[in-house]
Amino acid sequence: MINSINDNILSLIGRTPDLLIGGVAERVKQRRLEKGWTQKMLATKAGVSLASYRRFELSGEISLRSLVMLAFALDMTDEFETLFNKKTYQSIDDIIKAEQPKQRKRGNINE
Repeated sequence: MINSINDNILSLIGRTPDLLIGGVAERVKQRRLEKGWTQKMLATKAGVSLASYRRFELSGEISLRSLVMLAFALDMTDEFETLFNKKTYQSIDDIIKAEQPKQRKRGNINE
């Protein structure tokens, strides 16, 4: 019940997990077609079974490892390098603190 409420709320802003997954599958398909490859060719190059790849294009379902293998085959791994790499801030103070040079902390001198 809670998931359906969340999905309904997210759909109001045009984002749901299913839409995101479907978009990724569609973009992979477009890269495949740009290269003039068949589903079988891409699946073979990526080391993914043809059935898994077909299911991915239809439903977006695929393991993360297989998705990374597809990215390698399509020479699109840079996108994975930046995934979850963007730092988030909670306030303007956090941004200001992040931009300030770090000061070294020193221990007390024993007398």
